[in-house]
Amino acid sequence: MRSKFLAIANVALMMITSTLLAEVHDEREFRLYPADTTEWKAGPPSLPPGARIAVLEGDPGKEGPFVFRVKVPDGYRIPPHTHPKTERVTVISGIFNIGMGEKFDATLTQPMPAGTYGYWETGMKHFVWTKGETVVQFHGIGPWKIEYVNPDDDPRNKNTRKNSQ
Repeated sequence: MRSKFLAIANVALMMITSTLLAEVHDEREFRLYPADTTEWKAGPPSLPPGARIAVLEGDPGKEGPFVFRVKVPDGYRIPPHTHPKTERVTVISGIFNIGMGEKFDATLTQPMPAGTYGYWETGMKHFVWTKGETVVQFHGIGPWKIEYVNPDDDPRNKNTRKNSQ
């Protein structure tokens, strides 16, 4: 009984989602984003310095579907943090090392080499470091947000402190 209910609920959710997504785009719209023409911009203030971002679809800061890529240098780290929605990640190049927990520990990470897809649920505390220049694609339903476990790790707070001194 329960599995039948879940199957029906899943189909209904897929139908609703596809209808909503169909309404987001003009049916005649067609866009491609070859890697060699990607327009990289400075990463958002919510990420540590050194990140570059390319928004491919939607607006990650607003309600609705989005796709964006982040490019970071070798050894880049993102301290433990969470997201209010499920995070979905595909590694395009480099190695994206992901670990779960409240404290950064590179020895507890799992490597995600190019071609790997992963997701982690809402509220999971995780951290990242990269090996080699790494490009990662994120997609989901916005707004996309990042909340650091330790507020002192949040780059937005560091900018606030600098401006108030």
